[in-house]
Amino acid sequence: VALTLKTVGGFGTGEIARAFLAKEPTIAQRLVRAKRLIRDEDLTFELPSTKEMSARLDSVLEVVYLMFNEGYAAHSGENLVRADLCDEAIRLCSLVVQHPATNLPKSHALLSLMLFQAARLSARVGAGGELSLLAEQDRTLWDRRLMVMGFHHLDRSAAGSEFTEYHLQAAIASCHAAAMRYELTNWEQIVRLYDLLIELNPSPIIALNRAVAIAKHHGAEAAMREVEKIIEHPALQHYYLLPATLGELWQELGEAEKAADNLRQALRCPCSEPERRFLQRKLAAVTNQ
Repeated sequence: VALTLKTVGGFGTGEIARAFLAKEPTIAQRLVRAKRLIRDEDLTFELPSTKEMSARLDSVLEVVYLMFNEGYAAHSGENLVRADLCDEAIRLCSLVVQHPATNLPKSHALLSLMLFQAARLSARVGAGGELSLLAEQDRTLWDRRLMVMGFHHLDRSAAGSEFTEYHLQAAIASCHAAAMRYELTNWEQIVRLYDLLIELNPSPIIALNRAVAIAKHHGAEAAMREVEKIIEHPALQHYYLLPATLGELWQELGEAEKAADNLRQALRCPCSEPERRFLQRKLAAVTNQ
């Protein structure tokens, strides 16, 4: 997957490392090993058989998923969104669902997820290039055509018995798409879906996202207890959204000084320039209370 992201997706080692929440030297070694394997085994690149294509599908979907994620929220640079990556990921997944060997429910689930997320891209960035949170977005800017396609592929993903992470992530995204206003978001359902998702993939990122949903449904104190369970996780030590989330929770609890400390910590972590400006505005608002 890492080598495919580099050779096909054009990702740098740093981008791949951030996608896997890993250190750059670790990814660099992984790339070297993959290249050495190709050389030593004299592997050739050719169209696989139908049987082989199905077996390789999970890796293909992971590459497409990570490509879209980097486009949806670039980890560095001046632009928050890289629409070219999002468009390419959707194009590739659309080809996947058109092939008889890979036209499977999990392929439709991933395509559904990306369509729901892509529908909101025009509202994620303000006129000045600033980050716009879900609660602040102008929902009239959401692409209704993409949302309809998202629901279509979500329905297609329900066939069969396989139940994947992509199914649950798409279902969560559909809850946001179905809410005409932010206040109408079904956070209870979203928390239930995150409960299922974390059973399939107990990653710290999913746990952090689940804590945010819990904050919306059960309040900041309940969310803080969940964040405390993952606060020491090695993969989150340089992940700006961990201290940024803590800053938001402490602010909701009326602890302005603790909120400011966490926002300062978030600013010391790698992030894109729009995200940095957003954190600076949040910090200024907290310190001026």
